[in-house]
Amino acid sequence: MPRKICVVVTARPSYSRIKTALRAIMEHPDLELQLVVAASALLDRYGTAVNYIENDGFPIAARVYMVLEGENPASMAKTTGLGMLELATVFDNLKPDVVVTVADRFETLATAVAASYMNIPVAHIQGGEVTGSIDEKVRHAVTKLADLHLVSTDGAGARVERMGEEHRKVFVTGCPSIDLAAEITDDPGLNFNPFERYGGVGELHELTNGYIVVMQHPVTTEHERARSHVMETLEAVHEINMPTLWFWPNVDAGSDGTSNGIRSFREKYKPENINFFKNMAPTDFLRLLYSSRCLVGNSSVGIRECSFLGVPVVNIGTRQQGRERGRNVVDVGYSRDEIRAAIERQIGNGRYGQDTLYGDGKAGIRISEVLAKAPLEIEKRLTY
Repeated sequence: MPRKICVVVTARPSYSRIKTALRAIMEHPDLELQLVVAASALLDRYGTAVNYIENDGFPIAARVYMVLEGENPASMAKTTGLGMLELATVFDNLKPDVVVTVADRFETLATAVAASYMNIPVAHIQGGEVTGSIDEKVRHAVTKLADLHLVSTDGAGARVERMGEEHRKVFVTGCPSIDLAAEITDDPGLNFNPFERYGGVGELHELTNGYIVVMQHPVTTEHERARSHVMETLEAVHEINMPTLWFWPNVDAGSDGTSNGIRSFREKYKPENINFFKNMAPTDFLRLLYSSRCLVGNSSVGIRECSFLGVPVVNIGTRQQGRERGRNVVDVGYSRDEIRAAIERQIGNGRYGQDTLYGDGKAGIRISEVLAKAPLEIEKRLTY
C-alpha cells in the first residue's frame, strides 16, 4: 500500500520550495500525495498561490483558513494556535503516514506541533539553516519535532546533527526551489509580458534595456520599523530610475507597515519607474529574475535561486543574517545611500557564475525517494 504523504503549503514562497517534490511524490508508485493548502496561500491580498497550485494540476485534499488579521506578533501567535486546531482536524480526517512541513514560518510550526502530538511522523524540508529574526527559532524548534530531515546543504545537515538528530535520519537533498531554476536554464529568456499576464499597479515599461526586481519583507523582530525600512529602499530605487518590478510582502508581523509605506510612497511620488505585483507563477518569476539586472530586498530567493542563476543580489538588513550564501550577494544596511550604491555596483558587475551551494536541480526526486524508503520511527534516541 502506498505511503500517504501529507504536504502542507502555507505561503506563496512555500509552493516554489516544494513544487518539484510534489510532482515527484505524485509520480512515485509507492507514494500517495495529500496536499493541504493553508494560511496566506489561500488569500488574494498575498497573491492567491492556490490558483497556481491548481493550474499546475495538483489535487488539493483540504483548505485551511487560519490567518488572523493584524500583521503583528500577537496575530502571528494566534494564527499559529488556530492553525494547530484546524490542521489537527485535517490530519485526523486524512490519516497520513507522514506530514511534510516546509522551512521556517509560524505556520510551519503549527503543522509540526499538530502532527507530532497526533503521533504522525514529521518530515522537515530546509531545516538546519541560520537566519535572523524569529525564523531561526521556529526552524530549530521544528527540527526537534521532526523525524526526517531533508536539508538543502551539507552545512545545514551537520547543524541538524549537532542538535542531537540521528545521522541516519538526515538527508542532504538540495532545495527543491533550485530544481525550478534548473528547469529554465536551457531557455531562460523572458518569454512573456509581465504586465499583460499579471497586471500590476504602475506605469507600463519597456524592459529590454534592463530592469531590477525588489522583494522586501518585514523583519518580525524589527516589525515596528517595517515602514521606515521599506521607505529607504523605495527612495533608493526611485533615485536609480530604472524600470523596477516590486513584489508585495509576506503575511508577517510588520507587513502592514511595509504595505502602508509602499502605498503612501506611491500616492505621494507616483513613481513612473516602479510597477507593483502581488505574485507570479514560480517559473515566470524565475524567468523574470534571470533576465533582471539585480534583485533587491531580503527574500531568501536572493540567497537560493539567484545564486544558482547568477543574478546579482543586494540583501538588505538582518532577515537573512547568517545564512550560507554565494558570491552573488552583497549585504547592506537600511540606509538609502548604502542601498543605492550597492545596486549600482551590482548592476555594473553583471551576472555571476552559477553556484550549486543549494542544489543541483534534483532535490524533488531525492525527497520522494526518502519519503518512500526511510523508516518512519517517531521515537528518538537521546544522543546528548
